[in-house]
Amino acid sequence: MPGYAVAVVLFAALLHALWNALLKNSGDKRLSTVMLTSAAALMAVAALPLLPAPARASWPYLASSSCAEAVYFVLLAAAYRAGDMSHAYPIMRGTAPLIVAAVSASLVGERLSLPQWCGIALISGGVLTLALQADSFARHRAATLLALANAVAIATYTLIDGLGVRRSLAPAAYTLWMYLLTGGMALGWTLLTRGHEFLGYLRGRVLVGVGAAAGMVSSYGLALWAMTLAPVALVAALRETSIVFATILSAVVLKERLSLQRVAATALIVAGAAALRLA
Repeated sequence: MPGYAVAVVLFAALLHALWNALLKNSGDKRLSTVMLTSAAALMAVAALPLLPAPARASWPYLASSSCAEAVYFVLLAAAYRAGDMSHAYPIMRGTAPLIVAAVSASLVGERLSLPQWCGIALISGGVLTLALQADSFARHRAATLLALANAVAIATYTLIDGLGVRRSLAPAAYTLWMYLLTGGMALGWTLLTRGHEFLGYLRGRVLVGVGAAAGMVSSYGLALWAMTLAPVALVAALRETSIVFATILSAVVLKERLSLQRVAATALIVAGAAALRLA
């Protein structure tokens, strides 16, 4: 994997950690997510007239990705209702790269070497380590199943976008169109079902939402650009190093105490990232 591609994906992972940190203490995760995707959609409306349109060959991928993203958001909210976020989130993010790697040879035509597989396994193992607590799977059985289902949704839209962005010939425009479609659907559904509550939720949160949305769009856009240069499975795994940056932010900025489990998980993820760089 080219060194500059690794650097871009690591920067995207840092942005991912930053926008998640901005919304860490948000009250309603579903409304916060809709706030982000709505802000991203408005950014797309403003920027798309200035960019070349994605090639027609990528349009079916944009439509399919938006549907997969909608499923993702539904499962995300359901998983967080069923159990702790600290349990469900690592399962989603740690399992998805393994699924992408397992099917990328047949669906994308990208076969991974043994060192690349080792790097992906180390990163995913590190992320999944964060979900390992005494009796956590027994206590959060429904959340575990929903998180695993959502890992499939994440892997699905990752593979679709990896193929679509390569056909678009315009990674920035492809990313913005994806957020316009996804954000538009999420906003429309929320206004129909929880419109008054959502508008009230925005009060005092607009600036944070816009800042987080900018980080979200930039993070995923850079990852998609990297997928035009490197195997989709490697980019998908390397992007999960965002948890390392989140750990550093929580320790340095938020002054949170780091557990031995979190330190061990971080070490595994860093080792995986190094393995992918050297593979």
